Amino acid sequence: MFGKALFRGFIENHAEEVLNNDLYVFPSPFMAIPTASNYLSYFFKEELDYYLFLNNLPSAKTGKIHRNQTYTIDYGNLSFEERKKLIANDTYYIDRNAIQGKTCLFIDDIRITGSHEYTVQKILNSYEARGNFIFIYFAELMNKDIHPSIENFFNYYEIDSHEKVIELINKKEFTFNTRIIKFILNLADEKFAEVMENINDDKKTKLFQLAISNDYHLLEEYKDNLKKLYHGNQFAKRTKTKYWSA
Repeated sequence: MFGKALFRGFIENHAEEVLNNDLYVFPSPFMAIPTASNYLSYFFKEELDYYLFLNNLPSAKTGKIHRNQTYTIDYGNLSFEERKKLIANDTYYIDRNAIQGKTCLFIDDIRITGSHEYTVQKILNSYEARGNFIFIYFAELMNKDIHPSIENFFNYYEIDSHEKVIELINKKEFTFNTRIIKFILNLADEKFAEVMENINDDKKTKLFQLAISNDYHLLEEYKDNLKKLYHGNQFAKRTKTKYWSA
């Protein structure tokens, strides 16, 4: 729904650029766990590809800005300067040669301070990438008198407790993203145990696999809960090698 609506709003103003350029669609930077904007960009690209098909044009390519994240602080509570400082320690990679001279559509769900756009522009400049770069958001905070922490109000408006996380995970159409995994791994002992008791083994396995693929096992804030997840599920039985110390 959101991806389709975003595309409809975009094409009203950018049809000429879409019809006359090679296109790449980028979600916000991530390492291994897809962000919420990754799903938004997926459905946006579905609509875009259908539009290109109707005009007998090649489909858009999917791009990725690779990111090695170094922090566990809740980003949504920070100001623009705090966000810039926090993400400055992250490392990024983009394939400059693939996008050189192309039209690149950078998708995100909401523009609060502009730090996402600032970061992407900085990455593009550092790699000396040249092209037509368009930043697309579903919504934007226009009133600068409102503190950027309003983002966390939106982020946790509906899912604000471990009980609601359990309810969400057990929905048929559920898919993990970065925020939900970090939320679970940050839970205190009893709440974490309750989540583990109320989701099935397949979901636990997926949670574990995504977490380690994002190197969360190397972050102190997440280590204890990942160890509990590892020992409490079937992972330790799959091999005679003991990966985690007791």
